[in-house]
Amino acid sequence: MRGHEIEQLIKLLGRLPGFGPRSARRIALHLLREPQARLVPLARALDHAAQAVKTCTTCGNLDTSDPCHICTDPVRDRSVVCVVETVGDLWALERAGVHRGVYQVLGGTLSPLAGIGPEDLNIASLLDRLECGGVREVILALGATVEGATTMHWLMDKLSQYEGVAVSRVAQGVPVGGALDVLDDGTLAAALGARRPA
Repeated sequence: MRGHEIEQLIKLLGRLPGFGPRSARRIALHLLREPQARLVPLARALDHAAQAVKTCTTCGNLDTSDPCHICTDPVRDRSVVCVVETVGDLWALERAGVHRGVYQVLGGTLSPLAGIGPEDLNIASLLDRLECGGVREVILALGATVEGATTMHWLMDKLSQYEGVAVSRVAQGVPVGGALDVLDDGTLAAALGARRPA
């Protein structure tokens, strides 16, 4: 029988995406074998991240500053905004190095069945950017799911009101049912490079 602290650690690890009870036990054992070298630094890093990381009020990215380093980067092309579902999708595009503009993280997709409407997503700040002017293209880089397609069509309708703003979407390379954060860099590059008008 394991002590309460070990059970709590396993339970918390088991709540992480991709970890089941067996994975959580293996990770807990790995951490506990050398707690000073593995567990303590991890606990410190988690505590530090909890204190330092914040959501960028401009785009929705996670960073230690607000606005985030992407929004404040003077080299970025602020006239091209890439709309993604999650921060994981943003990180995937950044890892691939295929987008040199800025981003808008929606924080999910429209899902009437789950009760998620436009007001539940980070859409208002995107529309604020367009109202301020200076945006010439919005790239819709949403997953090829039913919810992603629903969100894309809703956004295309909303964005059509802004004259002089081209709306494009990622093209080939993103499979139906696929999520951006699990695709390889080459697939992401092909999808973004072959975008077409929405």
